Amino acid sequence: MAVSWTRHRFSGGMLALDTTNTVVLRGDAGRSFDRFDDPAEIARFAAAASGFRADELRGRVLAAPDPKAIAGRVLAIREATDRLMRRSVVEGVLATVDMPHFLNACADGLTASRERLSAEAPFGVESEPLAFEAALAVSALSLLSAGIMSRLRICPNCNWLFVDRSRNGSRLWCDMAVCGNRQKARRHYSRRKEEVVNG
Repeated sequence: MAVSWTRHRFSGGMLALDTTNTVVLRGDAGRSFDRFDDPAEIARFAAAASGFRADELRGRVLAAPDPKAIAGRVLAIREATDRLMRRSVVEGVLATVDMPHFLNACADGLTASRERLSAEAPFGVESEPLAFEAALAVSALSLLSAGIMSRLRICPNCNWLFVDRSRNGSRLWCDMAVCGNRQKARRHYSRRKEEVVNG
C-alpha cells in the first residue's frame, strides 16, 4: 500500500532526518517497520520532499528515477545518519567509531553526482533535478554543524529524530499536533483512570 507522504512525515526539520524517520517506531522490535521496504516509496518520498523541503533544497527538485538502483545507497546513508545522530543526542557527543561508516555512506551517495556545491548553494544551482541520494548525503553532512547538532532531539512519543528550532530550545515533540496531542491524551486518560480507582 502506498504511503501518504503528508507534512507530518517531514517533521524532522531536515531531509536527512525525515529520511531516518522512514523507519517507524525505530527500536521497538515488535512494532517497528520500514516505509522504504518497497523501493518505489523512495521515489514518492523524494517527490514529496521536493515540496516539503523546498527551503532547505533552495528550490531544487529531487529525482529518483530508478529507486531500486539507489536503494542500497539511500538506506546506507539513512542508517549511518540515524546511528551517528541518535547516539549524539543520547550521549551528547559524536562517537568517532560511527564516523567512517557515515562518511563513506555519504561519499557513495555523491559518487555519481556532478554538482558544484558551495556555502551559498549547498545543493547546487543547476536547473535539472538533483539526484535524491546526493541531496540526502549533503543534508546528512550538514547535520554535523554545531548549530544543528546542539538542537537535535528524539521525540519521546514516536522516537523520531528532529531539529528543535524553537527560540528557547525546549521543544519536546517532533510534531505537537500529532505526537504532542497523543501524549497529552495519554496523560489525561491516566489521570482520569487514577481518579476513578482512587475515587
